[in-house]
Amino acid sequence: MKKPGAIYEGNNDCVFTVWAPEKEDVKLHLVSDAEEMVSMQKGDDGYFRATVNALPGTRYFYHIDGKDFPDPASFFQPEGVHGPSAVVNLYDRNSQLHRQKERLLLKDMIFYELHVGTFTPAGTFEAIIPLLDDLFETGINTIELMPVAQFPGGRNWGYDGVFPYAVQNSYGGPAGLKKLVAACHERGMAVFLDVVYNHLGPEGNYLSQFGPYFTNQYGTPWGDAINFDHDWSDGVKDYFIGNILYWLEYYNLDGLRLDAVHCIMDNSAENFWDIAWKEVNALQQKLGRPFYLIAESDLNDPKVVNDPVVGGWGMSAQWLDDFHHALYVLLDNGGKERYADFGSMEQLAKAYKDGFVHSGEYVSFRKRSFGKSSAGISGDKFVAFNQNHDQVGNRVGGERLSLLVDFERQKLAAACLLLSPYIPLLFMGEEYGEDNPFFYFVSHSEKQLIEAVRAGRRKEFESFIKAGEEFPDPQDETTFERSRLQWEKRKQGKHKLMLDWYKALIMLRQTNEVLQNHEKGGLHVNIIEEKLMLLHRQTADGKKHLIVLFNFSDDEVAVVMPSFKTCWLKLLDSNQHTDSHEPASRSPQQVNATETIRIAKASAIVYG
Repeated sequence: MKKPGAIYEGNNDCVFTVWAPEKEDVKLHLVSDAEEMVSMQKGDDGYFRATVNALPGTRYFYHIDGKDFPDPASFFQPEGVHGPSAVVNLYDRNSQLHRQKERLLLKDMIFYELHVGTFTPAGTFEAIIPLLDDLFETGINTIELMPVAQFPGGRNWGYDGVFPYAVQNSYGGPAGLKKLVAACHERGMAVFLDVVYNHLGPEGNYLSQFGPYFTNQYGTPWGDAINFDHDWSDGVKDYFIGNILYWLEYYNLDGLRLDAVHCIMDNSAENFWDIAWKEVNALQQKLGRPFYLIAESDLNDPKVVNDPVVGGWGMSAQWLDDFHHALYVLLDNGGKERYADFGSMEQLAKAYKDGFVHSGEYVSFRKRSFGKSSAGISGDKFVAFNQNHDQVGNRVGGERLSLLVDFERQKLAAACLLLSPYIPLLFMGEEYGEDNPFFYFVSHSEKQLIEAVRAGRRKEFESFIKAGEEFPDPQDETTFERSRLQWEKRKQGKHKLMLDWYKALIMLRQTNEVLQNHEKGGLHVNIIEEKLMLLHRQTADGKKHLIVLFNFSDDEVAVVMPSFKTCWLKLLDSNQHTDSHEPASRSPQQVNATETIRIAKASAIVYG
């Protein structure tokens, strides 16, 4: 696997490598201190190389066709997307001392998706570190960073990144990210990074100046697709598969979340995922530790997580959107407006038991039959969630669940997620019911592009915007500022009650033997009344049992306790408040088989 970029080898030596297969002449333009133009040698593989004396921090461009361009494999853009690239010491041994710590297994992770820019007032990697102890105390043991590849300006979700190897300068650059990863590992926390291989952003995207990175043979919602299977595509695959290995090895990450893998087009006999799977496995063998790749996929196809031996892509897990859709529509009366093909208790039951809700039937949203069954696939192959950046940020008002449903339904939603057989993911602030919005925001410098973004968002929201209503301007800095968390809320009033509930749920998930079993063979779901569901989970040997009663109705409901245990003890109750001014639950602490108990409206109770 080729390694592009400026690789500092120590002793002032740096090897510069850039892929430009159709160019005959590329020069290295060193711009730090004394200006210097260095001729590069082209190999048969289409790569230009030069070894020169250059210390970390040295700034440079590549000179092609009479113009200077930043390195497409730049590790750092200290002056932004249009400025020079900078040499980085990837082999800094001081940042690698925490490598030997014992790593979490994927099945034990509690994910926490966060946006670096809005998570703290400073909006940097280092500013996150003082808050890690609060997260760890809550039970959160894995943070998933939204994309940090260099994007234009200082405000962006990250999906407009144009330098896949460069760490965003306004967040603290490479040094800041390494400090954050080290701080997480010191606490026994894992770190994942969201990466984007299906497109690049528009502003500062110079890859096409170097080679055929893009193709018009396919389209994506964001423009031309990346060229993974046409002329010169070997170099493109090397670039992006090398990027996977780069993040895992040099930044010591535990895994990656791969954005919209369904938009990565590759019809090669040995496609992108075949090669990536082999290379990641080789890196695991080399470093002696596991790496995890988690896909966002809109295919509802089990091949994403199936083993390559049987024709799969070999992903460690994939996001389970169907779980979110099925649950959300039952919680929010307005949910059908967004997810017209969801809304029944039977669909939520299928989401628990099988995974994919749409598994081959006709789906009106898609106007075709859609999906394939995932029944029998272990729960730890799916990441489930009640909220994420898309579900919140792609609403006109950027509303979190805390603004869409009442307090009790928020707690019910939390129980549905954290007591599921799936790996749970929380969106930053969810654990204490943050009610600040999270909007879509950008900070482009090109006027035409800014107007295009505004027009695109307006069109996307046209069916949701009322007459005379405006949506927040993505370019306006106020939109970004309004999206910041208010961390101090987590220890106040209803927010503290919510935080305590999340802590209790996570503690039960991490300590109860039944909830450690992710296999679906022992999982059963019964719909007892129109809006009452019983989730039955058990250990692999069937000796220990746990039931969860979910009441989605607005009324108290009576239920007869199952008879496969003689006596049931209450473990958790969402209706049991710590605030003495609130009513205590009416459900008994201990109840015998076949006895009738009453379940409060919009609540969840766990018996074991």
